[in-house]
Amino acid sequence: MPARVRTFVDPGFPAELARIRGASGMSIRDVARRIFYGKSYMHDLETGRTRPTAEIAQQLDDMLQAGGRLAAMVVDTPPVTTPDDEQRIACAVAEPTRLDGTTVRLLAEVLANQRRLDDTLPALLLLPAVIPQWNTVRRLTAHASGRHAAGLHEVTAEWTQFVGWLHAEARHDGEAVRVLVEAADEADAVDSGPLAAQVENFRGYLERQRGNPRGIVRHFLAAYHTPGAAALQRVGDAVQAAHGYALLGDRAPAARLLGEANDLTTAAESQPPPGLAYWLTPTFSRMSLGLAYLALGDRTTSVDNLRAGLEGLPADQRDAEWTQEYRDALLAAAG
Repeated sequence: MPARVRTFVDPGFPAELARIRGASGMSIRDVARRIFYGKSYMHDLETGRTRPTAEIAQQLDDMLQAGGRLAAMVVDTPPVTTPDDEQRIACAVAEPTRLDGTTVRLLAEVLANQRRLDDTLPALLLLPAVIPQWNTVRRLTAHASGRHAAGLHEVTAEWTQFVGWLHAEARHDGEAVRVLVEAADEADAVDSGPLAAQVENFRGYLERQRGNPRGIVRHFLAAYHTPGAAALQRVGDAVQAAHGYALLGDRAPAARLLGEANDLTTAAESQPPPGLAYWLTPTFSRMSLGLAYLALGDRTTSVDNLRAGLEGLPADQRDAEWTQEYRDALLAAAG
């Protein structure tokens, strides 16, 4: 595996630093002198040849009075794995036929941590760190054998799906579609209904960002009807397919799907969400209900659902990048 990632750096940091420094009227030499670093170091930061630390980003932000923009682009996170863990993973990468259960568990924990970071960090910050690890895990999976290989295939399938999601969130639309198509094949290969349904859900999310109602309906209906999907997944998928129909002006199928989602909610409340969709709760789906009712012209019901859904999010998810569309919709509905 690549070395532990402790610092996430937005790839736009060099250009943003150069822009802010130029707008300040200060030269590279001026900035270097004030933060007690060499001119060449500052030049390397602005050209991307050197990665900044969180401490340097904060110093530059303070000195250039950037209002937190530079500091937010470099984030330190605690490592999930110990040096011994990393050595174990490295041994498995070197000798895939000796893959053991502990290594599979460690890789699953690394992925779970990355997914949690997505609740607090922008996708553009995560992608440069996540992709190299995903590629390493895929190479390991391609050559692994033994009784633990099947478990590794499941982890890899979820990792592929997560990378596709990050690309969708970052609006790398073409790459998102390419990776999610691959993720669908991998979900089928490991015979996972929840994984397969979640891939279609992410495709539907991307079509919503594109403003394509037919794509919204197509993919969320596919997710809703995927065999083996969890009840909480199906509730959310039905609601979001209803939103697509509402955008198309097809009120009858929208109403039917909202009714089906309501009928499913009781069963869903008694079942935990699948681990790969840990964020799902009955309250979570109220944000999607808010979008659907807004598209149907019912602003009051939309506001009630959007507000309840946003307020019901755990504290570490409330400012997540993916919540912006719901906050924007609440403003539109309330206005």
